[in-house]
Amino acid sequence: MARDIIRLEGVGKVFDSAKAHVVALEGIDLAIQEGEIFGIIGLSGAGKSTLVRCINLLERPTTGRVIVDDQDMTALPPKALRQARRSIGMIFQQFNLLMQRTALQNICFPMEIAGTPSAEAKKRAEELLGLVGLEDKASAYPAQLSGGQKQRVAIARALATNPKVLLCDEATSALDPTTTRSILALLKEINQRLGITIVVITHEMAVIEEICQRVAIIDQSHIAEIGRVEDIFLRPSSAIARKLIFPDGKPEASFSGNRCLRLVFEGQSIEEPIISGMVLECGAPVSILFADTKHIDGKIYGQMLVQLPDNQKAVFRMLSYLSMRGVHYKEELSDV
Repeated sequence: MARDIIRLEGVGKVFDSAKAHVVALEGIDLAIQEGEIFGIIGLSGAGKSTLVRCINLLERPTTGRVIVDDQDMTALPPKALRQARRSIGMIFQQFNLLMQRTALQNICFPMEIAGTPSAEAKKRAEELLGLVGLEDKASAYPAQLSGGQKQRVAIARALATNPKVLLCDEATSALDPTTTRSILALLKEINQRLGITIVVITHEMAVIEEICQRVAIIDQSHIAEIGRVEDIFLRPSSAIARKLIFPDGKPEASFSGNRCLRLVFEGQSIEEPIISGMVLECGAPVSILFADTKHIDGKIYGQMLVQLPDNQKAVFRMLSYLSMRGVHYKEELSDV
């Protein structure tokens, strides 16, 4: 069983000024396992960015403890804290590259601060450019790079000091959908190849579904729900989870006809065409009245509502077909 590489215990954060007393976080308890890709999602202002910045103490918690790799970050003196931060990389929404430095020089920068010899730093930077697919952009300045290329340089820079944890604060929010997918694929590859724990902060459920194994949903400064992505998608227990998963806040749909079947997909392979296979094998069509399914890590999760044919023998064959393939279903009657 994987150990917890990050633990937050009773973490709270209050911002005080002459005009306001803002509770950004309150009573946060959270454990993230070594080697996993963990998501933190919430609406704007929920406290998710403050939470991720508390992990590396860019924001010091007002209350509670932050333990990373068995070190209590909140108890470390300044010099030891700077040393501990080298094991935590971070990438940001706006890339935060130094505009007067080339891609190679940007990646070398954290190693220079750490006192790495220049020849060693250059060799490491070149390796990292290869890892993120930018071997030919070593001499390019940020102004000469696309948004996706800038974020790849930022990822390489975050990996320069061989961190055990990579924090991603809205790292794809400034990118178009195609570039977002490529960056998420790169992060997944880095996680698999290097074993780095990745924490993804986002307000987009699609990002969580694409890359994360577990997720914490934060709402109004509190953790509303924690669990495996597929479990929360199938059975959201909090109002904020339902709002993030279902845009209208309700998973139900109206339908017409007498006999309907609600199908629940809990991890079937996307390569198996369940509905079309059922129709072909059972020799009768169905009408899809409602569908809300997602592809997560090569598998399908969600619900679908289909209207059944009048042929009872065909219906029996369909139910047998679904049972044999592990698809859960519930027969429903229309109220129309």
